[in-house]
Amino acid sequence: MDTTTRSLADVTSVQIDAWEVLGLVGDPVRRRIVGLLAREELCTCHLVAELGLKQPLVSHHLKALREAGVVQGSPCGRYTYYRLRPEALAAAADLLQGLVLDEPSRRPC
Repeated sequence: MDTTTRSLADVTSVQIDAWEVLGLVGDPVRRRIVGLLAREELCTCHLVAELGLKQPLVSHHLKALREAGVVQGSPCGRYTYYRLRPEALAAAADLLQGLVLDEPSRRPC
């Protein structure tokens, strides 16, 4: 299915790849978007104003975050408000915690 025709209901069924989430939030703009959405739901125009970037660039980053299941949009009149999907961030946090807790194999010198 073409991702541009995906309904909002389909977005909630996106398979979350924790490594992809970590890679996406490694980008400074996406990291700021996640930080802003951690406080409240925002539409693209609010994100444009907060970030001081052009709308097409913000939309590009939102699309990447949406396709990975990190954010979800809800239409409200002429606007779409975005919010974080906590399960995506939890998957990334679980992956990092697992890496920290895993005992590395030891090889004799």
